[in-house]
Amino acid sequence: MDEILFYDTLREGLWTAVIVSLPILSVALVVGLAVGLFQALTSIQEMTLTFVPKLVAILAVFWMSMGFMTETLTSFFQGTILTLIAGV
Repeated sequence: MDEILFYDTLREGLWTAVIVSLPILSVALVVGLAVGLFQALTSIQEMTLTFVPKLVAILAVFWMSMGFMTETLTSFFQGTILTLIAGV
């Protein structure tokens, strides 16, 4: 395997990982900021208040974006990894 091909495959794999994780991470960020703002405004410092809404939001987004994630990973695997394995 050529060094350029290796680094290009690595770059494409990392970019695929970023694309797949972006919906979950962005929702966790938004929910975390909203809960933090709510806690600052109401002076409620309950630890479960930060954990439970994030968990529910992450699970909901994961459930809604499973098809997108599966399609992205499958296309990366079929387009890049299987091509390298087959040697085409």
